[in-house]
This record gives sequence, C-alpha cells and structure tokens, in this order.
Amino acid sequence: MDSSVVVTGGARGIGRAIAELLVARGHQVVITDIDGAAAADTAAEIGAEEGLTHDVRNPADHEAAAQAALHHAPLTAWFNNAGVGDDGRLTEQSEEQVRRLVEVNLLGTMWGMRAALGAFGKGGGDIVNVASLAGLGPVPGFGVYAASKAGVVSLTASVDAETPRNVRVHAVCPDVVDTAMLTEGHTHDSLGSRIAHSGVVLTADEVARDAVSLLGSRRVLLSVPRWRGGVVRTAAVAPSLSRHAMRLVAAQGRRTIARRAR
Repeated sequence: MDSSVVVTGGARGIGRAIAELLVARGHQVVITDIDGAAAADTAAEIGAEEGLTHDVRNPADHEAAAQAALHHAPLTAWFNNAGVGDDGRLTEQSEEQVRRLVEVNLLGTMWGMRAALGAFGKGGGDIVNVASLAGLGPVPGFGVYAASKAGVVSLTASVDAETPRNVRVHAVCPDVVDTAMLTEGHTHDSLGSRIAHSGVVLTADEVARDAVSLLGSRRVLLSVPRWRGGVVRTAAVAPSLSRHAMRLVAAQGRRTIARRAR
C-alpha cells in the first residue's frame, strides 16, 4: 500500500495498538512519542518505518514528523493520539499541570491537524483525533482534562466542516481504557469517577480497531462503546440530575478497580 501514516504517542497503549494494526494492513507507519527511544523500539518491534522523538507541544516537531512520513510515501492519514490525563479539581491542580493538559491534549492536536492538512496531497486524507468520553459531559475530578478533550471534539467537528470533501476529520471518544494512563498519577477515588457505569474497561486493541475503522468514512464522532456517548451527553444537558448518577458511577468504578486488583 503506497501510503504513509503518522501516529503520535505511538510507543505504547492505544497509539501502539493503532500503529500495529495499520502496519498489518500494509501502511507505512511513522511512530512518534515524547520518548524517542521507546518510539524507535516500538517501530522495530511491530515493523513500522521509524520511530521519532516528538513533543506535540512543539509545532516544528509535527512538521518534522510529516516530512519523515512523506519520505516513505504520500501521507494519507494522521492519528493525534498523544495525550496526558492528570486528575484533580481545578483548584487543586498546579499551573504546570493545567498548562500541560491543555498544551498536550488540545494544542498538540491542533498542531498535528495543521501539519497533516499541509502535508496531504491531492488525494486528501484522514485525521483521527483520540479524544475521550470525558469530552462529552461532566467528569468531576477531571475538569481540566475533560475541557481539553471537549476542545478536541469541538475542533474536530469545525475543521471537518471547513476542509475539502477529500479530507475527513474524525474524533474517537473512548471510555476508560486499560493503559498506563489508567493508573499513573491518579488517586483511587478520582479514578473511580472515570470508570464506566457498566464496569467495563476497554482494551487498547478495541479502541484501535474503532479508530482505524474511521479511515475513509464520513463519520465525525465515534463513542466507544457507542451507547455511552448518549448517556454522557444526557448528563451534560441535565447536570443537576447527573450528580447522583456520577456518584453511582464512582461507586461502580471503585468496585471495578477492586476486582482488577485481586
């Protein structure tokens, strides 16, 4: 397949799963990550073209990733997957944490989209932004994170509407995923608020399959699992009613975490 794809934050987790699936489907994949050594190792392990050091807060790094991909083949897809997930109430988080969440999750996605749009050829391409269900409704204890992902969702819809027909922009919004981000830097109680009321924790492979399925489609927003999107949006419309529901979700989350720790 004569096409290249960039996957940011591809050294592990969802990004690695996306990259591995794309390689299996014949794409020439460039993996980028803030940990360049890990990106290079992952690229070698899964058969990607190369792994690059990439700080998504730096627009120049996005341009370098685009040029690296074009060296291999015409760029046809770009996955903005890199992200951070610090928890804490707005009044509890440091200025550094707030800036990092916004600059990595939202600005990093913006710079990636700009680089991809500038590098796509006449045939166009797909941009897939990895957002979150947290971006669709209230998530107590993750307000800044949720705001950054809500920005990604809004940006995705707006840019998709302003691009040519042969360029498609998508956002995949997964519920809680079993990656390192699930436990790194989170407290037991706040983590419970992110666990699905169903008690289901998604695998990186499940999210990767849905993310890659968006390529070539006209679908702009995809919730994973699909039914959760409607539930979260309802909570956003009626926040006063959602407070009780969020307590139930948190309780379910704590039970899920306890089961997983056994």
